[in-house]
Amino acid sequence: MSALPTTTGHGSKDNKFMTEIKKFMNQKIRVKFDGGREVVGNLIGHDALFNLVLDKTEEYIRDPNDCLILTEKTRNIGLVVALITPVDGTQEISNPFMEDQN
Repeated sequence: MSALPTTTGHGSKDNKFMTEIKKFMNQKIRVKFDGGREVVGNLIGHDALFNLVLDKTEEYIRDPNDCLILTEKTRNIGLVVALITPVDGTQEISNPFMEDQN
């Protein structure tokens, strides 16, 4: 999925991303998913793991004769929670919602 710039790990790049994503709050954004599906919706939320919440979302329909062609036809799908997952599998990360115990 690619809607906004992505970063890896924690630190200043993540902070920059969080600052940048706030510019798009309550605005329409386009999200492209693995497998070719594309949606447009209003960005109404996100979290520290870069999961996105879209409202009033529409999915663009593919051409039935050629799945590589995206048509201008859409279907309303409403509220969408787009969960981010690494392509190469998963890895354990620290809980971003827990305060540092040190």
